[in-house]
Amino acid sequence: MKTVVTDKAPAAIGPYAQAQIVGNLVFASGQIPIIPETGELAEGLEAQAHQAFKNVTELMKAAGTSIDKVVKVTLFISDMNNFAAINAIYAQYFREPYPARSCVEVARLPKDVFLECEVIAEL
Repeated sequence: MKTVVTDKAPAAIGPYAQAQIVGNLVFASGQIPIIPETGELAEGLEAQAHQAFKNVTELMKAAGTSIDKVVKVTLFISDMNNFAAINAIYAQYFREPYPARSCVEVARLPKDVFLECEVIAEL
């Protein structure tokens, strides 16, 4: 197992790794829309969605792979009414062949953000 660490994605805010590499797979912790350079949250639904997916992109780069090698995405969203807007932004980052995906509405997310995205990718 190899731990992935980068300052291009938000630092872990608890006792967990940004990502772990096991064999030829990268298991990324959930990424919320924290701007790594400032530690602040992106403001608004669209900005938060873009930032969360940018954070995933940078984390994949740090792991030695790319967002195009993501095989599974789990999206946690705070309101299913935001599904269409988040999905439209998601489609700007993930391309065909699309990864498998789950999307669930949750009662609350860290820092009361609109979404959190975790992925599994191939090296």
